[in-house]
Amino acid sequence: MLGQIKKHWRVVLLVVVVVASTVVLFAPQFAPEEPATPGSEGANAATGVTNLQYGLDLAGGTRVRAPLLGHTASDVAFENKSTAQVASDVAAELPNTTSTDVKARVRDPANGGTGQVEVTDAAVNESEFETALTEAGYEPGEIRQGVTEETRRAAVQVIEGKINEAGLSGGSARVVTNTEGRHFVLVEVPGEGRQDVINLLEERGTVRIDIYYDQNGNYSTEQAVLSQGDFASVGTASRDRNDVAYVPVTVVDEAPEGQQSPAEQFESAAVEYGVAQSGGSTCTYMQEPVGETQDPCLLLVVNGEVVNAFGMQANLAQSMQNAEWSTDPQFRLTTGRGGDSYERAQQISIDLRAGALPAQLGISEGSVSYISATQGESFRSYSLIAGVLSVLAVAGMVFLRYREPEVALPMIVTALAEVYALLGFAALVGYPISLPVIAGFIAVVGTGVDDLVIIADEVMSEGDVRSQTVFDSRFRRAFWVIGAAAATTIIAMSPLMVLSLGDLSGFAIFTIMGVLLGVLVSRPAYGDILRTLLTER
Repeated sequence: MLGQIKKHWRVVLLVVVVVASTVVLFAPQFAPEEPATPGSEGANAATGVTNLQYGLDLAGGTRVRAPLLGHTASDVAFENKSTAQVASDVAAELPNTTSTDVKARVRDPANGGTGQVEVTDAAVNESEFETALTEAGYEPGEIRQGVTEETRRAAVQVIEGKINEAGLSGGSARVVTNTEGRHFVLVEVPGEGRQDVINLLEERGTVRIDIYYDQNGNYSTEQAVLSQGDFASVGTASRDRNDVAYVPVTVVDEAPEGQQSPAEQFESAAVEYGVAQSGGSTCTYMQEPVGETQDPCLLLVVNGEVVNAFGMQANLAQSMQNAEWSTDPQFRLTTGRGGDSYERAQQISIDLRAGALPAQLGISEGSVSYISATQGESFRSYSLIAGVLSVLAVAGMVFLRYREPEVALPMIVTALAEVYALLGFAALVGYPISLPVIAGFIAVVGTGVDDLVIIADEVMSEGDVRSQTVFDSRFRRAFWVIGAAAATTIIAMSPLMVLSLGDLSGFAIFTIMGVLLGVLVSRPAYGDILRTLLTER
């Protein structure tokens, strides 16, 4: 038994690959995980009988392609100033723009430092940005539309976080570039409607806590006493016994030695501005006329809009006055009761967990497409029919060519085993099956059978072969031809795999994987089967 396994180890390897693919395709342990949705525990996403995930083309859903709005100035001389100082100086020259919307990055530290300055406030146009730079004392070399590479990477991470936190299984985001060199963020969310995805993406998702207070008879606002980076943990949206929607949060209570933690800073500000006063405080900011109260208030600001305002209970205010709250800094962000209060709490939880977009997506400057679930199901059916027809066509031609079942049948079985193994690979890595991927499968069937035909023709070119020595000699000649063809295919497909060419990368990835699988596993296994069937010694 062991001797037979050693003798036919190539066939055994192919069987092991097929069995492993079966386990990955059908075992529940390999089922794709569905992101935890607000108010629920994580669960496995059901994708049908198999563990395969389907892309937008086959599952239906929404695709959004949009640029990040902003402007970038290059070759700006920083004159030995820090990047924070440069950003602050430029922001001061732009009305209604804070330093969080202006970023400076050093590219060349020599001669006082030169680098890039970008503004991500969509309301600032190019001329206003150039004027602000000049008035702040920084001469730009060139100003272009768009943001920096760092901002694009950060935006993709935030969008992926939003998709996961919203429980949208299978969604993805990446940067693509058009022929003119302009960068876009491409977001694909299978199974979701157009408006739901737009609602998730069109706002930057900035959440902060401001304090509204009396300053010598004039009422003003201290902005961002707590911002998104100050929260250590964020719970899921819930309702209390009075049906008030809220999000439980914990503030960061650690800081470098000699500095106050965000919790201590917030505690001090609440006491200083009168929110945490003796006996607590009552806020009427949201009562008509909105924003004209004389009470100190904490303001919950989402995307620049005050969505709720609240005072502070007496016991919480007392703990802040005693500097006790900052040792266990927890509280609730409430959004009121009734109406859309719970939906707003859910969105705040998502925004706090995923983070704020570093720049706004210009959805109106891009494109949005939607494929219905019914249409996606039709594509799946047509793809299956196309695959079956291609296999039947290849099988028919092979049988017509050889008219010998011991040559043709192993050829078809081996080719199908390659496609089956590729499906297992897709399930293992969680790569969604799309139309370009299916095109790659069909290409693998075609090139695979071509290689097997080369083997059969070379082996049988001089008539029947009965000697294993002669068979091995002819097989090696054929395998060199196959290896050279495989190398050519891999080289030709590599640019499609590494460049940002959208769905074409899936076609290239699975074509290359199929070629490698064929050269390393299925071609040697077919040769082993053919040797056993055709030779006697």
